[in-house]
Amino acid sequence: MSKSTTEIRQAFIEFFHSKKHQVVASSSLIPDRDPTLLFTNAGMNQFKDVFLGLDNRSYRRATTSQRCVRAGGKHNDLDNVGYTARHHTFFEMLGNFSFGDYFKHDAIRFAWELLTCKQWFNLPKDKLWVTVYATDDESYNIWANEVGIPAERIIRIGDNKVSPYMSDNFWQMGDTGPCGPCSEIFYDHGEHLQGSPPGKAEENGDRYIEIWNLVFMQFNRQTDGTLLPLPKPSVDTGMGLERIAAILQHVNSNYDIDLFKNLIDAVAQVVSTNDHDSKSLRVIADHIRSSAFLASDGIVPSNEGRGYVLRRIIRRAIRHSKMLGANDACLYKLVAPLIKCMGSTASQLQTKQKIVEQILRAEEEHFARTLERGLQLLEKELAKITGDALDGDIAFRLYDTYGFPLDLTTEVCRERNLRIDKKNFDSAMDKQRNRAHQASYFRANYKNMLLVDKTTCFCGYEKLEHQGRVTELFHDGKSVEVISQGIQAVVVLDETPFYGESGGQVGDSGKLKSTQGLFNVVDTQKYGNAVGHLGKLNYGELKIGAQVVAQVDGQRRTCIGRNHSATHLLHTALRQVLGEHIKQKGSLVNHKCLRFDFSHYEALKLEQLRIIENIVNEQIRSNMPIKADMMSLEEASNKGAIALFNEKYEATVRVINMGYFSTELCIGTHARRTGDIGFFRIMSEASIAAGIRRIEAVTGEEAMASLHQQSDFLQHISNILQCDSKMIVEKVQIIQERLRKLEKKLQQLENQQAAQASTTLSRKVRNINGVKVMVGIIDNVTSKILRTIVEDLKNKLGSAVIVLATTTDGKAILIAGVTTNLTDRIKAFDIVSHIAKQIGGKGGGRPDLAQAGGSNIAALPSALTSLDAILAAKL
Repeated sequence: MSKSTTEIRQAFIEFFHSKKHQVVASSSLIPDRDPTLLFTNAGMNQFKDVFLGLDNRSYRRATTSQRCVRAGGKHNDLDNVGYTARHHTFFEMLGNFSFGDYFKHDAIRFAWELLTCKQWFNLPKDKLWVTVYATDDESYNIWANEVGIPAERIIRIGDNKVSPYMSDNFWQMGDTGPCGPCSEIFYDHGEHLQGSPPGKAEENGDRYIEIWNLVFMQFNRQTDGTLLPLPKPSVDTGMGLERIAAILQHVNSNYDIDLFKNLIDAVAQVVSTNDHDSKSLRVIADHIRSSAFLASDGIVPSNEGRGYVLRRIIRRAIRHSKMLGANDACLYKLVAPLIKCMGSTASQLQTKQKIVEQILRAEEEHFARTLERGLQLLEKELAKITGDALDGDIAFRLYDTYGFPLDLTTEVCRERNLRIDKKNFDSAMDKQRNRAHQASYFRANYKNMLLVDKTTCFCGYEKLEHQGRVTELFHDGKSVEVISQGIQAVVVLDETPFYGESGGQVGDSGKLKSTQGLFNVVDTQKYGNAVGHLGKLNYGELKIGAQVVAQVDGQRRTCIGRNHSATHLLHTALRQVLGEHIKQKGSLVNHKCLRFDFSHYEALKLEQLRIIENIVNEQIRSNMPIKADMMSLEEASNKGAIALFNEKYEATVRVINMGYFSTELCIGTHARRTGDIGFFRIMSEASIAAGIRRIEAVTGEEAMASLHQQSDFLQHISNILQCDSKMIVEKVQIIQERLRKLEKKLQQLENQQAAQASTTLSRKVRNINGVKVMVGIIDNVTSKILRTIVEDLKNKLGSAVIVLATTTDGKAILIAGVTTNLTDRIKAFDIVSHIAKQIGGKGGGRPDLAQAGGSNIAALPSALTSLDAILAAKL
């Protein structure tokens, strides 16, 4: 009997737990403080700092089942999803890791035991093939001599990607940093499928499928390409859960495993289709997994970064649901079936089911409006075409900027006997892919990253001045022994009271004083376990080993701490007023203000903001002590401390308590008592993305300054209006009412003017081939009135072509109207396009009404006269 996907996942974890591996939970799909990655795309991401030597863990062996997304940047499988047997945007990566503990022998031994032992996966040994890096004799010999795989099933693969050590079997984290050979394990599905063994030119196909990659990180690549041995060689492995499930469940496609079969059935039911073989069902089933889990991790659809990729995934799923006949929003209905199919893996998704459903539904409804707007924009662009093709750049802009599907653009063009310039479209798409590739994954950032192997002890909670010793100096990213006057550098101390930027709180500033010099600190950053002081040496020199007195700018620190404490009060107040669904999505705390981002699906009403503001100020007036306690993560959780899902916490955590009102995990600096905050004032509340709101606020002196500024502003307005400040609203209402009456009277006059002009012009109608035609110039009218006249003439004449022009501000304005019974013979946008070319302008619009403008007023009369020949030919 085959194992279920859930059982396979559990078996993998249990196997490595039995081999003394620490079971580590899946990290968020948003990489932890890693701007080089778009999404978590491999199991090793959460251990990156450990491999780089920037972090230490209490364990040296680990195993995970990591949620991953590959839908942007270097690893982008989006366009293949649904059309191959094994590509996904979302998948689970099973992995085992060694941080300087075991190496090649044990990694290979563990893999072989799990795959072939009867107690575990029990795969036929003769179905397994392996690859090794061409010069990795050690791995080859282990497979051949210790495991016993025949030589013909061990394939050496060398540098097949142009440069040295660039190979399918040589893995690297980035342009520089940890790297090493890897050994991949393949499963042979059998002769009934196409495909050749790995390493062959014709290896593509579904017969030989890679199921596990064992990476042996043993080198540190330098900027010049040199490979230096790592002091602690490590192991990083990854096996796709869906791929191994397909093998163990005796199917050839990942989409035929139990998890996907159940999910595809749910999709078919929601979109009301019986075509269970449709590739669109595969696409939707895959995309609901990635979009739901991304949304549950706090990503919302937007037009940039991660939000843009999520929007593309959702809209691609929507497009495929439309292809299956779905007319209404339906993706949000799949969240509940997804939770059921994913089992324990979806525990976090289940707690956020409601908000994820809201995100998906809102995006579906938004996309419906996007399609409508895209059609309008497309019509406008089509009106400008003189040849037989739509520029590919325009099709790409509709696709990339407005989310308008290419196949829909193609369909609309086909109706007009037009084609799309696919060459330009593909060129624009390639440029976008290159930009995405360059902005993602572990790239050149690691060349410039400071790899500091020192540890700094932070003592800034208790003091603002402390003596420390210089342990590292960096100038232009390179370690140096000494810096001199005027040099900008990063100074690392063994002990410091300076707070390094983290948790939304900015870094401290101040001074480092020694007997030989003065270093002015403008910012403080964390580099692994070290704290770096960024700034410039004002005078003298500073050497490694020098003793310095580190002095934090106390006034600035006090303001920062006051604002940080206010964010905690604000967070709790938001949860009290709006509900427990409120989750922090980001923050900024500096000495001037605070910014707090949170999950919520509608704008806050003015009365809600006032209630929140009052709650915070009430807690400030109560002058509660602000206490910090160290305790275990479990104990903090039991006390109800609020933790951020995307943050990485140690076993022992720091808990900030503000009386019985607020309890949060936090490593930042704070005021001593809530009364020190002084006064809290909300300055703005707005949306920054779908489902994400932002509050900006000030405290203390900045809050008072904002009140004075507002008071001065109101006084200035009252002076302009010549009224008491208490009467401003009443005075503005009187002015608005007067303005409304004037606008109404102006509209009546414009309507009368248009009616008179229509009556006069209707007497000058000509007849061309039995069709009423009116072409002329009207002086002293606005484009709005001109449009009204054209529409009025269309109604009066019933069947006609009207072309009217006027001049204003040195520009000619032209409007053409064609009654609907004639648009199959001549179109309004063709008329204005013909004239626009002659008057140095451009135009567009609908078949029945179009507008153009141009700067060559002198050419207008002859351009209008030239219409006679066109109208005679068309009519």
